[in-house]
Amino acid sequence: MKRLFSIFFMICIFSTLTSCAQRASHKGGTPNKDLSKYQKATFAAGCFWHEEALFESVKGVVEAISGYAGGTTAKPDYEEIENGNTGHAESVQVYYDSSIISYATLLEVYFEGQDPTSVNGQGPDRGTQYRSIAFYTNSAEKGEIKNYIQKLEVSHRYNRPLTVQVRRLNKFWPAEDYHQNYIANNPDSRYVQTVSIPEIKKFQKQYPELIKPGHFY
Repeated sequence: MKRLFSIFFMICIFSTLTSCAQRASHKGGTPNKDLSKYQKATFAAGCFWHEEALFESVKGVVEAISGYAGGTTAKPDYEEIENGNTGHAESVQVYYDSSIISYATLLEVYFEGQDPTSVNGQGPDRGTQYRSIAFYTNSAEKGEIKNYIQKLEVSHRYNRPLTVQVRRLNKFWPAEDYHQNYIANNPDSRYVQTVSIPEIKKFQKQYPELIKPGHFY
């Protein structure tokens, strides 16, 4: 019995260390640059740590901020999010220079950087707080998202139905400071090493022309 308990205990520890639901060992910092002149796009696709780093490695993206969206709870915190009862999903708000990168290309980054057929999560991160949502703020964005999804469906690329939700963005709540730039501040994290970086590398290998010089992992 003791041996079984020890095995179970080690599995729990490993699971915690290899999921997005863990505390950071260093504090990040929210951006203090002026972002008012840039366009915004908001996406949810599993853990926001590597979504943030992935988008920030793309040419034309000026900043990506980790946060929460899609729910009704005001001023949510990470602990509330992780219980799955707020309706929010871990999300990133992407600030981009539209003279360098288009919204259509951001959609390509978004869909190619995840498994769009996965229900309520990506990889080891499971729950409604990790579901995939493409948020829109106007009819043009909504139309582009719908058209992209239709293109993927017509291509028959996937054996399962696409599960990405398309929803209007009502409010984006920035996450706590320690979640910002998490990968840069926690490079030795087991989750970062075994989940985040391999996923980012996979995308960057497929689309090297989209990556900023010096931002390959």
